[in-house]
Amino acid sequence: MKQLFDQVSYNCSKLVTKKYSTSFSLATRMLAPEIRAAVYNIYGFVRFADEIVDTFHDYDKEALMHQFEKNYYLGKHQGISLNPILNSFIQTVNKYCIEDELIQAFLKSMKADLFKKEYTTQAEYNEYIYGSADVVGLMCLRVFVKGDNSKYEELKKAAMRLGSAFQKVNFLRDLKDDFELLNRSYFPNIDLKQLDKVSKEQIIKEIEDDFEYAYKNGVLKLPVEAKFGVYIAYRYYRRLLKKLKSVPSSQIMDTRIRISNSLKISLLMRGYARYKLNLL
Repeated sequence: MKQLFDQVSYNCSKLVTKKYSTSFSLATRMLAPEIRAAVYNIYGFVRFADEIVDTFHDYDKEALMHQFEKNYYLGKHQGISLNPILNSFIQTVNKYCIEDELIQAFLKSMKADLFKKEYTTQAEYNEYIYGSADVVGLMCLRVFVKGDNSKYEELKKAAMRLGSAFQKVNFLRDLKDDFELLNRSYFPNIDLKQLDKVSKEQIIKEIEDDFEYAYKNGVLKLPVEAKFGVYIAYRYYRRLLKKLKSVPSSQIMDTRIRISNSLKISLLMRGYARYKLNLL
């Protein structure tokens, strides 16, 4: 029975989210039940693509990426994929009318990670972030507005900038692994071997500007079903950025910043109090 298979597929995407990201999983649980499954399904798809290019070093990554993309489009055409992660994502794409342009842009950035090691211009950097992060925010926004195109257009820029902020925080947090293990340098015209205070402050300022715009023009205006969950994700990443800001530029390559589970719970409880008091 197809309905049972779709449920199993959704459970797989939920498990992927839980195992790969406790922070995102916890934030997703704060979404309304009727949209929660779709966000798990989106995360499962983008996480598997990211894992192919970032961690499957003993395999032919290019072949795996080609197969992943081919199987997605085959499943999209047929209405079903025997890969449960792709199957659940296809159901979400169809239900919420997620544009193929967003998926193509995402896959383009993922495939760039197979061969591109350095981003030397702002245009290249912006294009990569658009595909790797902004479009994921737009996919989720399609779910949040549930077919309200005017609301989507109103919140579109804010969703993109929130996605950008999340990605840039990840870049800053993962500098050591990206540079030393994957030989990648995303920030244009910045020497990661000798990251100075001015360069670090420039990156931090760029992220803070993205967060400020996204919060005022997006998070606060989201439908009630999505607002609290997105706010919690926003708070987690703001706290990560605060910790990164406190690390000297000379040490950031040797420091792995994390948020403890106890701090996550504390942020969640304080955020919930603000939410219930209508302070969001």
